[in-house]
Amino acid sequence: MAYILRATAANGDVRLFAAITTDMVEEARKIHNLSPTASAALGRFITAASMMGVMLKGDKDTLTLTMNGGGPLGNLVAVSNSKGNVKAYVSNPHVDLPLNEKGKLDVGTAVGKQGFLNVIKDLGLKEPYVGQVPIRTGEIGDDIAYYFTVSEQIPSAVALGVLVDTDISIKAAGGLIIQMMPGANELLADVITFRLQEIPPLSQLIAEGKTAEDILNLLFDDMDLKIHERIECRYECDCSRERVERALIALGKEELKKLYEEEDKVEIQCHFCNNKYVFEKEEIKNMIENI
Repeated sequence: MAYILRATAANGDVRLFAAITTDMVEEARKIHNLSPTASAALGRFITAASMMGVMLKGDKDTLTLTMNGGGPLGNLVAVSNSKGNVKAYVSNPHVDLPLNEKGKLDVGTAVGKQGFLNVIKDLGLKEPYVGQVPIRTGEIGDDIAYYFTVSEQIPSAVALGVLVDTDISIKAAGGLIIQMMPGANELLADVITFRLQEIPPLSQLIAEGKTAEDILNLLFDDMDLKIHERIECRYECDCSRERVERALIALGKEELKKLYEEEDKVEIQCHFCNNKYVFEKEEIKNMIENI
């Protein structure tokens, strides 16, 4: 089971989220039949979305991340809730690129840098909150950190890692979000940055069996580390036949009449889980009569 730890350090001057998302990313890989490069990109994306989801306050609040940097992957979309559960998709899940100059999966080129990262929070208000920043690297973690620092005015470090095994399954996935609270000593941020640079890659630590607790202790064991909550989360799509039917009805009588006249049946596939919903001609007719 994937999980997220909510923690603080340095007498509350640092807010922490640490996630192990291997199972969640593997589920996404299987549903979307992702290539290794797409697995690394979407895996980082849903790990970030899951951690950002648990930052939401209300039980019904949702967060949507979208990103399109003009690279061959196209759109990346992830939706999470306050429990950290997430669903996601990428426009071109089979895109695979040669390894980059560091011998790593080339997520930055696959995502691209000519576009925007959008953060949409539906907090149950009249209008959702929308934040947008230009994509800086396409590596996703750097771009999420830039969003927090610029759009929410919270200096942040974000580390995201996905390790794809030789059989294309997900060997390890996880993430860290480290945020400086107002009034925190600037030297503290420098110390944390140095420590992040000194430890092995996050995906390597997870592949070696390190837990989120182990990783936080590695970084903050001498900084009054306090773990406040462990939140289990998963890849979860909430689509259903009833919701799809409501969406069809929302098209209105005229659009439904066109569908009835032009199609023998209507087939709709969910982007997030690939489930297909088929509505026969008679069912479309009943919808029209009940509007």
